[in-house]
Amino acid sequence: MEKKFQQKLVKAGILVIKKKEILNMLRECIVNLNIEEIKQTCQDALAVGIPPVKAITEGMAEGMNIVGERYEAGEYFLSELIVAGEVMKEGMKVLEPHLKKAEIKKLGKVVLATVKGDIHDIGKNIVATLLDAAGFEVIDLGVDVSAQQFLDKVREVGADVLGLSALLTTTLLYQETVIHNLQEAGLRDQVKVIVGGVPAGPEWAEEIGADAYAENATEAVAVVKQLVGA
Repeated sequence: MEKKFQQKLVKAGILVIKKKEILNMLRECIVNLNIEEIKQTCQDALAVGIPPVKAITEGMAEGMNIVGERYEAGEYFLSELIVAGEVMKEGMKVLEPHLKKAEIKKLGKVVLATVKGDIHDIGKNIVATLLDAAGFEVIDLGVDVSAQQFLDKVREVGADVLGLSALLTTTLLYQETVIHNLQEAGLRDQVKVIVGGVPAGPEWAEEIGADAYAENATEAVAVVKQLVGA
């Protein structure tokens, strides 16, 4: 009886080690941009009993965090960031069918776009990718978005956070226009506003009544988490 119990303990210990190894492999697949192995690794995670939500949050999302940090440090470039996002999408194709609707709770809804008159989207796209990996529901409206479009979407989805991107000094003022229109529509108290872009800054955010400013994509994720109390 004691021998069988010991054998069970050994098997349990091996399984725990195996699960940790697979979570590490999921993370490394993202970091190393290994799109060929991510699906099989996700299948292995399910096979050893790792809950899908854990495979996402403690495996792939951790990898995306590292990718984001390396991008901000100049160790990775935009191409690596895009590929990492594609690797994660491939893994999600395996895991999503096994997720119960209530199993993975989103941290909040973020409406994000580049403001009217500005068609730059690289920085905004990076923020959207990292926010999605961090567990937020991201509604990306694209570029050249009017104040009315922002208002309509905030009202429609009940957004927790509104992200306003502007790369040009000439379009920076439109961030203030959007916030003013939110106030006029009675929506300002219902949503947190974060601004970003090369010409923006913390002083600008305070001047126009935004709740926060982020200098880069990694910082944006941390700030948005603070705004929603995550």
